Amino acid sequence: MDVPVLLPKIFNYPLTYESGNIKSIEIGDIVEVPFGNKIEIGVVWNKAQKTTKEFKIKAIKKKINNISISKNLVEFINWFSSYNIVSKGLVLKMCIGNEKKLFNEKKYSVKKNIPKIKNNYKLSNEQNKALSDLNKFGNKFHVSVLQGVTGSGKTIVYFEKIKKILSQNKQVLIMLPEIFLTSQFKERFINFFGFEPCIWHSKITPKNKRIIWNGVIKNKVKLVIGARSSLLLPFSNLGLIIIDEEHDASYKQEEGLIYNARDMGIVRASFENIPIYLVTSIPSLETFHNIKKKKYNLTIIKKRYKNFPFPKSKIINLNLRKIKNNFIADETSKIVNEYLTRNNQVLFFLNRRGYSPFIICENCGFKHTCPNCSIYLTYHKYSEKIFCHHCGHHSNKKRVCKDKKKNCNFKMFGPGVEKIYEEVKKKFPDKKIKIISSDYFKNKKENIETLSEIENNKINILVGTQMISKGFNFPKLNCIVVVDADFSGRGFDLRSTEKNIQLYNQLSGRAGRFDSNSQIIYQTITPTHETLQDLVKNDPIQFLENELKIRKKNNLPPFKKLISIIISAKIKENSFQGAQEIKNKLAQKTNLEILGPVESPLAKIRKNFRTRLLIKTNHRKEDKILLEKSLDSLKISSKIKLTVDVDPINFV
Repeated sequence: MDVPVLLPKIFNYPLTYESGNIKSIEIGDIVEVPFGNKIEIGVVWNKAQKTTKEFKIKAIKKKINNISISKNLVEFINWFSSYNIVSKGLVLKMCIGNEKKLFNEKKYSVKKNIPKIKNNYKLSNEQNKALSDLNKFGNKFHVSVLQGVTGSGKTIVYFEKIKKILSQNKQVLIMLPEIFLTSQFKERFINFFGFEPCIWHSKITPKNKRIIWNGVIKNKVKLVIGARSSLLLPFSNLGLIIIDEEHDASYKQEEGLIYNARDMGIVRASFENIPIYLVTSIPSLETFHNIKKKKYNLTIIKKRYKNFPFPKSKIINLNLRKIKNNFIADETSKIVNEYLTRNNQVLFFLNRRGYSPFIICENCGFKHTCPNCSIYLTYHKYSEKIFCHHCGHHSNKKRVCKDKKKNCNFKMFGPGVEKIYEEVKKKFPDKKIKIISSDYFKNKKENIETLSEIENNKINILVGTQMISKGFNFPKLNCIVVVDADFSGRGFDLRSTEKNIQLYNQLSGRAGRFDSNSQIIYQTITPTHETLQDLVKNDPIQFLENELKIRKKNNLPPFKKLISIIISAKIKENSFQGAQEIKNKLAQKTNLEILGPVESPLAKIRKNFRTRLLIKTNHRKEDKILLEKSLDSLKISSKIKLTVDVDPINFV
């Protein structure tokens, strides 16, 4: 019997094998097959690849007993591949990997993560209503948005729902946008459920991956907290998917296999015929649009838990406050000191890593740029190195000046968190201060210790980047200073206003969760900017309504579909010429609106020059299928690489 087997490789189709001595074989079975001069792992697929070529069919070597992926997951992988215009084999690789150790029949010690302790949290009236709404929507496929102001207790609401799903012997997937959120979230989970959840992301050890993977496929692991890649775990009895902070741009995988984990999560839930909850304080514009169209259910929690008020907002106009060689206004320092005197914590927020994003020699005008990317290097004072935050290149900043007699005298322009840390240290010398940035959050043990110190109020002042705005719960944090509230955005990002609203709303939600006297200070040179005024009014729904009108007027998502094609090459001319040729070929095969080619805003990344095409379509399935077939039929020069980004969220 001929059997189609998909290998976790770049192929977009299964290969055909003979069943050989294997008597019973089903879709989703995991098998070992000969491939070249090696034995590879593959999955029995649902459709064979039609071909007119004649070739010798080899036999399957072995079937892995008592382990298979579901037909639902096979169908989902097919859909995922087609929608994102990526190969089925690479999607399968995300699901099963390609190491044989994952499937060996050795018994792994999997702790059954089922509740041991029953915690009865007293829900507020609004929380009870939200839970009642979620229950009312049922356990078949639907998308429900659990929207609640920051600090309203959304997590406890869906924890209560999870408890019910687990009692039915079903599995649950909770997705978080960033892996660094998992440690504090894990503690909250343990406090509620009384057991330790399994954590899945790219940084866990191969051994833990094997243990969790086998536990999930055998229905021994009931609950997984994971980042994007957890979406393709082979759950055998999935009952609920939760996407926390659904608006977060981190759900978009930008490299390798490009996809939006939130959107793919919704589709996986539909294939599994289970509910999915999108949890947020301010929904993404696409989600808001689907709520308005009645495609998604909505339940809202409008008040904070125990009715603690939102932080008061204060705008400090930097145009009227002359700050000599510093970045923190005297008025800001005075307010901060009042909170510190009351034993409250303070956060200084600046979304720039390092010490200075731009350094220039005062004598010869030399500027350090990355040799691999078209970007200036950022100076990190505490490591005494200059870094590219795109490719990771780093070096010493020292350089012999143009006159060859002395070293360059570099002047720093613009602050990063290290510069703000230094200034805060001078202003408040007796306080314990910590930087919260991805550069400082690399050691797991130290991370847990730092978070514990913050929670127990052993750190007085935090200086943090965007990672501090997401999901953390610090009881004594009652004052937040936005060092540079910049709302100008960048012209190539159509979502810059939406992202700003969501970022600063999340940020303000870190303050005053357990105190009635909290404040967020916006230091800015644009005090009358419309986005800032919307933030101060705390009316996100009005903002979303206005933004939808702008998008509709300009034929932009969610009213139109965008597909970005990036053509990269080692030589700049090859990139642009390749893009032009691809546009011409697509124009011959389709009647789609194709914009470009244009040089990417970041024209070079990792030694590759990049040119972009942008395809704008209506939401018609036929357009997508035609484009997919047209791209598949293109003969691409070996001098260029073509990358497709369906539903792009940035245009760098």
